[in-house]
Amino acid sequence: MSAADWFARSLALFAAAPEKARTAAKDAAATSGVGRRPVSERLQATLRRKPEALSPRALRRTLTELQAIVEPQVSEVEGGRRARVFAQWYGGAPIEQRQDVWLLMSDRFGPNAEKVAAARGQYEAAIGTADEGQAEIRLRRAFVSPRTRLLQRFSVFPEGMQFLVDMRAELLSCLRSDKRLLALDAELENLFATWFDVAFLELRRISWDSPASMVEKLIQYEAVHAIKGWADVKNRLDSDRRCYGFFHPRLPDVPLIFVEVALMDQMAAEIMPLLDELAAPVAIKKAGTAIFYSISNTQAGLRGVSFGDSLIKRVVEALKEEFPRLRTFATLSPMPGFRSWLGRNAAAMLEKLEAKDRAVMGHAIGVEPLTAASFLSAAEDALALPGKSLIRLVLLKCAAHYLGRALDEGRLVDPVARFHLGNGARIERLNWAGDTSPKGLKQSYGLMVNYLYDPGRLDKHRTLLAQGKIPVSRSIGDLYF
Repeated sequence: MSAADWFARSLALFAAAPEKARTAAKDAAATSGVGRRPVSERLQATLRRKPEALSPRALRRTLTELQAIVEPQVSEVEGGRRARVFAQWYGGAPIEQRQDVWLLMSDRFGPNAEKVAAARGQYEAAIGTADEGQAEIRLRRAFVSPRTRLLQRFSVFPEGMQFLVDMRAELLSCLRSDKRLLALDAELENLFATWFDVAFLELRRISWDSPASMVEKLIQYEAVHAIKGWADVKNRLDSDRRCYGFFHPRLPDVPLIFVEVALMDQMAAEIMPLLDELAAPVAIKKAGTAIFYSISNTQAGLRGVSFGDSLIKRVVEALKEEFPRLRTFATLSPMPGFRSWLGRNAAAMLEKLEAKDRAVMGHAIGVEPLTAASFLSAAEDALALPGKSLIRLVLLKCAAHYLGRALDEGRLVDPVARFHLGNGARIERLNWAGDTSPKGLKQSYGLMVNYLYDPGRLDKHRTLLAQGKIPVSRSIGDLYF
């Protein structure tokens, strides 16, 4: 990142203003909610108001303990020890008291506004001169807040990294209701982006021979197709399967993200055969296709830290090394928001049909003229629709539009499509009755999609995506209205 880009990003996160004005603005925002007093007022008070968790006295004591962790004369080791003691108290505190801790971290440990303003002025004056580099260094240092050092001290003790990840996982659920916590969340996300950079992550295969505690984590964290028990997980780790996870040295027993892979002789169109515990394993010597059928993040606190792209690349490399015959790498993916999206957009989709087709559909359904409600009602029994049904074809057309053309503020609506297309894949094929489970029918009328990862075209597909062109196969393009 260039100095100019870094400078613009830093200023976007921190509005340089005189300290008193900044405090007044924060206090005004803090009191906008019912029953909320700004932290500065609570620290000066004597009595606790009913909605507040910590009394003013306890709040002052908590602030003192946090400040002691980052005292300049305290060594990293001693600061880490103090942070560990505080974390032990925090672990037993109710959520309301934890929220008060977050408020203190966010409100009382920010950058010094006056130092930032002064460093900013010096940097702007030095642009284009021989002093620009030194001025940039001073500005970067001015943005390093006591909050950064505080969080770093918590990372010193062995369990500290997991403590911070868990803290942010809880914090995320409160951001909408309390904007005062945004600064703390941004600080944590920035630190995690560095600490969990893919350069520090280790790719490991998880097999049936892995420790039982590791296999249990697969059961616990599987987020796409729930694992029903030990027989199910054993099937997913059979001879024709592979499972890989990214691990961090400070969290050695926790896969941060893992992917489940099925080795096959062709691209999979249905998920049920892959989950069938009684199905015979595929002869892996003949397998030419690797199907990524489940990718799960395990740590909610790492939201915004992306390593899925690197995981898939590394897994493709590992698979090609072990199985040189593999030529096709694709997913069998859900469409988690399709049904709810169509419920809101069915009328607009039907408007894209020619009048003749709308009339034919209305006649087939028995409701003329055709309405969005009658179309959605007919789609309820999607699995019973015959192959040449116009209703079925229109559902597929709507699904193709949802995946490749439905946008929300310039981004694709479907989160799975955003993930895979952002990684360089293309939308390859829609699969009717791909997931006939209750969950699959509820999410997408049973539809599933294959995203194709062509190792030689990933960069090309990313370039197309950056240009606003969604990479799709011909079969998907033919479905567009």
